[in-house]
Amino acid sequence: MNGAENLIRSLVNAGVNVCFANPGTSEMHLVQAIDAVPEMRGVLCLFEGVCTGAADGYGRMTGKPATTLLHLGPGLGNGIANLHNARRASTPIINLIGNHALYHVEHDAPLTSDIDTLARNVSSWIKSDSTADSLSADGMAALRAALTPTPGSRGQVATMIIPADACWTETQALSPAPLAPVRESVDDKVVSDAADFLDGETLLLLDHDGLTVPARIAAARIAAKTGCRVSLSTFPARVDGGAGMPVTERLPYFPEQVLGALKGVKKIVLAGAEVPVSFFAYPATPSVLLPEDCEVMTLARVEQDTTGALEALADLMNAPSEYSRYEKSELELPDGKATTRSVATSIAMLMPEGTIVCGDSGGGGAAFGPAQSANPNSWLNLTGGSIGQGGPAAIGAAVACPDRQVLALLGDGASMYTNQAFWTQAREGLNVTTVIFNNSRYGILETEYLRLGVNEIGERAADLFDLSRPEIDFAALAGSMGVPSVCVDSAVDFYTALGRSFGEDGPSLIEVRL
Repeated sequence: MNGAENLIRSLVNAGVNVCFANPGTSEMHLVQAIDAVPEMRGVLCLFEGVCTGAADGYGRMTGKPATTLLHLGPGLGNGIANLHNARRASTPIINLIGNHALYHVEHDAPLTSDIDTLARNVSSWIKSDSTADSLSADGMAALRAALTPTPGSRGQVATMIIPADACWTETQALSPAPLAPVRESVDDKVVSDAADFLDGETLLLLDHDGLTVPARIAAARIAAKTGCRVSLSTFPARVDGGAGMPVTERLPYFPEQVLGALKGVKKIVLAGAEVPVSFFAYPATPSVLLPEDCEVMTLARVEQDTTGALEALADLMNAPSEYSRYEKSELELPDGKATTRSVATSIAMLMPEGTIVCGDSGGGGAAFGPAQSANPNSWLNLTGGSIGQGGPAAIGAAVACPDRQVLALLGDGASMYTNQAFWTQAREGLNVTTVIFNNSRYGILETEYLRLGVNEIGERAADLFDLSRPEIDFAALAGSMGVPSVCVDSAVDFYTALGRSFGEDGPSLIEVRL
């Protein structure tokens, strides 16, 4: 076989069997290999940012990487925004980026670029000089890198920049799957020190491996023992919530709100998290968001076994088995025009058990709180702030979990970054319901502009936030790509449309005019 087929067969043998693809000429041998290996599922996406966002959603739900197949430097460039989100989420992904044959690069053909430099912004591991004989082994090294937790925000995106001649040249032996890496354990002395450090004025801050269900249960037990508070980071990559799960705070978005939420906190214990910082710099606000004279202790770093550390800490402290849990609540649907609140209420009332929510808007974020007292669900958040994630992530989540309902909550502006996702959802028959909050403007930018201290938004500034000239007909847009769609503007009509969508198979879209 040639190098391309050797690589694809080795990936499949190692359990990597999904490829979100937008290929070009330099990837044709890889396409031929996918055709020759039926166990590799190829999913066509019409934009590279959909490929990378889908791989992110898939990786967050399975814990294993999908591959992307992208065309040279421009293809990778188009996909970088959602790879940035994936990097911040520590999602395992393997990028397969086609490149010119090595001997052709020196001639500076029109699509030649420095792909390594592009990849370096979002990758924890890069390989760009594979040969046919090394390609399979390099693929297994990429898999191991994608599964290996890294410090800080380096992430777990592995990028193979594959010369075309490595793909078409014949070779033989498949490479064996690598051993799965194990997270580094936290030293017993650190756990013991944390037990002495914790008290009722402490906040236990969770992120990354601290977001697992066992980790959150252990944290809740510790809170029951000590009276400490437990909080998620502002944008946790995945939160499994709903009735029966441990009650957990979540840090807000704006810096002054974070400082307000931390009022009275004298100590912070970082469990897979890092010290909270402001999403952006503001003239009168500190970058590091800690109360004055607050002591900080690290129980577990991002790359360490935070779950094991929290469980060991709870056991060391003889923490009780009972802890505060969310309870199912009965909600009443508001009357009148559709609002962010009424939409959130309907979602919490109607979401089936196991719903996966992919958020990409401020309006959608409002549903997170009510969803904690609803049926069990999983929430995939916008970790890196690069909008256009929700629709693509919903594709990946639906491919990963075909037996679960997927719900994408998108802002009108954000959805236009990657609306090609509708086409892939229809083509693959994915069970994704998309809700678009249509207020005909970039609402977050209006909010940020007013935070400058101005009393009103000038006409020319307002024009840069306005999405109403011309108005976007999202129902027609999605319908043109094969997704059944409806537009509503009342709370009752949204409730009815959402219930109908959840009762049907395949994709659908509900445009809510706010």
